[in-house]
Parts: sequence; structure tokens; C-alpha cells
Amino acid sequence: MIRVNNIKLGLDEDIQILKEKAAGMLGIKADDILSWEIAKKAVDARNKSNIQYVYSVRVKTKNEALCKTKNVVFEKEERYSFPTVSQISSSPVIVGAGPAGLFAALVLAQNGYAPILLERGCDVDKRSRDIEIFWNKGILNANSNVQFGEGGAGTFSDGKLTTGIKDMRCRKVLEEFVRFGAPEEILYLSKPHIGTDKLRIVVKNMRDELVRLGTRVYFESKVSYLLLENGRLCGIKVQTKQGFRDIMTDRVILAIGHSARDTFQMLYESGVRMEQKAFSIGARIEHLQEMINKSQYGDFYKKLKAADYKLSVHLPTGRSAYTFCMCPGGQVVAAASEEGCLVTNGLSSYSRDGKNANSALLVGVSPQDFQSDMPLAGIELQRRIEKAAFSAGGGSYRAPAQLVGDFLRARSSTKIGNVEPTYMPGVEMADLRECMPEFIVDTMKSAIWTMDKQLHGFAAYDAVLTGVETRSSSPVRIVRNERFESNIKGLYPCGEGAGYAGGIMSAAVDGIRCAEACIKNY
Repeated sequence: MIRVNNIKLGLDEDIQILKEKAAGMLGIKADDILSWEIAKKAVDARNKSNIQYVYSVRVKTKNEALCKTKNVVFEKEERYSFPTVSQISSSPVIVGAGPAGLFAALVLAQNGYAPILLERGCDVDKRSRDIEIFWNKGILNANSNVQFGEGGAGTFSDGKLTTGIKDMRCRKVLEEFVRFGAPEEILYLSKPHIGTDKLRIVVKNMRDELVRLGTRVYFESKVSYLLLENGRLCGIKVQTKQGFRDIMTDRVILAIGHSARDTFQMLYESGVRMEQKAFSIGARIEHLQEMINKSQYGDFYKKLKAADYKLSVHLPTGRSAYTFCMCPGGQVVAAASEEGCLVTNGLSSYSRDGKNANSALLVGVSPQDFQSDMPLAGIELQRRIEKAAFSAGGGSYRAPAQLVGDFLRARSSTKIGNVEPTYMPGVEMADLRECMPEFIVDTMKSAIWTMDKQLHGFAAYDAVLTGVETRSSSPVRIVRNERFESNIKGLYPCGEGAGYAGGIMSAAVDGIRCAEACIKNY
């Protein structure tokens, strides 16, 4: 397969011109191209006076013995295949139906292993209803919320599929998403996303396929204990609405997500080896999306979809800050999973047509900041900050919010400006110093001024900070060896919660890798 890179089109040029341009770069006639497809599409906005689309195109030609040039390469087509293994004695169990758990279950089911999939939360339809009640009335269901339930935390996000990992399994993940209802463009966009509205449909379609392939899927089923024999897993005890039941198995893929704090505690008490892990804390920052569009695209902004950004700074203090999970045209959402704790996150639909843009503005936190050697100390730091935010917001899941201009000048906000906060069930104007450690506040202040030089308007006075965001990644790593097992033989820590992924794509890929290891090891 020939790949032609760096083909540029104006914003108003017809996509069909790609064939002719590819032929020209290959030095052949357009009729000599038998077939072609887009491999990648990106926006080049470095020159605000001449913004262009940049494409890579895969082509098949009558004569593929063409010279390799700067923008022409030969690709070896690689297809994912599950490793050949022998039959196993008991069904593998996957704990958690986020991207890691779903893809672990999918590849096992596709290869005839009939796994059992357990999820402590609800199916995506009931979960959506519970979340709407929480956002509108402030009534939290501790087991059915933005963190827990079918699809994992990513289902109620922007559904970004960007990743820095290079793994052939990434293509498998994207193709499966498309098969289950995601837009085909995710196969080639440089910054693919599905959107929360489409992702909920995709997740349901995945579940239907899992069931068709023989997977037993159980919701509202929380693992309460590990059943061990001589340091080896022999089963799990599961809590359901009907009571407790034992599932006997010698292999469990543990894809619990980063917010299953009670499960982390149970694992720790069961002797599962864990260690502290760096993570991040901050707040959501909201701007008018039109301002972001103009800053990123200049006069061309009306011809392009909602703009995003990704900013980072390294300060003389040694601290770092960065934006994360930027949601163009999205909203800030309540993402708590514990009573009396307040957590924010961001969400966008596929269309990204909301009035505001939001992003997490996060400060790196290291184990040295935990002030304890206990493996779960990072969770306790999260919890302290979330409880302080709950109190600062008035104690009813309304979030503390502050204008960026007031935050930078260390004074409480009393009114909203041009940026109307999108957080539900609502905000209380406050001073975020009441709920975040001083080093986080000081680092965020310095970062905002610096980021404004990278993205004009980032430090706008009436931009809104809504606190707090503490769940960007897990503060715990469940140690695993080269066989992907923990110190408990048969237990496979997996995905973001175990400390081995950082987003939908990397979690899904890690789920596949753990499924492979779960079978190959036997």
C-alpha cells in the first residue's frame, strides 16, 4: 500500500481533488490510481492568513513499484490477530465495563472464551437517568454516576480518541468503534472524538454484541472480596441487589477505573501490591467558544468546526501545569461518586455546538505531596480537597466558581460576566483558595498568565474557574509483572484505574493486552 503524505487543500476545495493531487505527487495519471482512501486529516492553522487542511492518502495503483520520496512511503498493512492458545478450564471474569473492560471482554468473546463481565454501576440507559437526576436535583446515586456504570467515565466526556501510544491494537479499537456506531471519520482524523451522545449508543451496541457472542453481563454487581488459596486467585465474592454470591475462577481482569476507592481499599487489605502514583489536581476553566475559535483560527473561524487547544507550562518553581480533556462547545459536569465530595469533569456532544469551551487546568501532584507513605494516600488527598469544595459550594453539590480575573488577584467573585457557567446543578461564587492547597493555587495562577501568551484570551477576566477536578487519573498503581499479573496469581490489573492507561484509547488497548496475557499465560 502506498501512502502519500502532506497533501494540502484549501478550506473550500472539494475533497475529490485529493486523487488528482496524490497522482501528481506520485508522478502518474489520476486514472492509474485504482482506489484511494483518506488515512489522516488535520488542520494546519500555523499561518492564520492561510489555514489549510493537510491530508495523507492511501492509494492502490496499476504500478506500485514507484520511487519513495519525501512525501511518499510504502506501508505494510498490519491486521490485529488474537494469539493462538489452548482451551481454558473456567470463564475469565472482567471487573468493570469501561473501555478497558469492554475491549478485554470483546476480544475474549470474539475468540470463543465466553467471559463474565461485572459492572458495579447500571446499564447506560438507567445510568443516564440517574445522572440527569443528579445534575438537575443534586441527588447522587453513589453506584450510578459519571464515574460508575456501563461505558466507564469516558462515556460522559467528549469521547476523545487521541493517544500518544503506538500500537497496532489502536486500529482494532477504532474499527470496532465504527462497527458499533461511531462516525467513520475517527479512522483518519488527527484528533478523533465520538461525543457523549454517540458514545452511549456505541456502548449499548458493544454490549449487544458481547451477549450475542456468549458473554454473561451483570450490572449492579460489585466485587467485595477476593477468594484466595495459597496466594493464588480461586474466585471472587460479588455483591448484588439480591445479596452475595461467589464466582469461582482462576483469572480476573481488574478494570475498575480510577474512582473505585472502596475496591482499592479491599484490594489493599487483601494483600494486592500497590504503590503511590503521581496524578493532577485543578479546576475546570470556561471561555466563550467563539473567543477560542477566533484566537485559534483568526478570520477563518466561521469555516471550521469548534477549535480546541492543548497548553502546558513548566515553571521555575519546578511545578508543571497543563490543560486536559478540552471540550469544545461543551459543558462542565458534576462527576462526584461519594456523598459529601464535589468533583467536576467536562463533556461535549459530537456536534460540539455549545456556547462555551471548557478544559481542566491541572497541576501535577507527586507522591512527595501526599505526606504519607501509605499506598492509598493520594486517594485521601483527593478526598480532602473534594470535601472542601463541597463545603465551599454550600453543601448541596453546587460547585464553587470564581472569575479568572478575581482568582489571579486573590479575591472572591460576587457575580458572573460574559461567560455563563454551564455546571449543573449550579455554582456558588467563591474563592478557590478555600478548597485547594496553596501550591496548586499558586501554580495555576502562574500557568494562566503564561498560557495567555500561547492562547490570547486564556486569562480573560470573566472566564470562569469551577472547582475542583481531582479525577484526571489514578493516584494508585496496582503493580503487575511482565505477565500482566499482580502478586496475586490470576489477577490482572488493567487500564486507567490500575495506573496503566490515560484515556479511552490507551485503556482499550490495555484491555486487549490483558485479555491476551490472561489466556497466553495458561
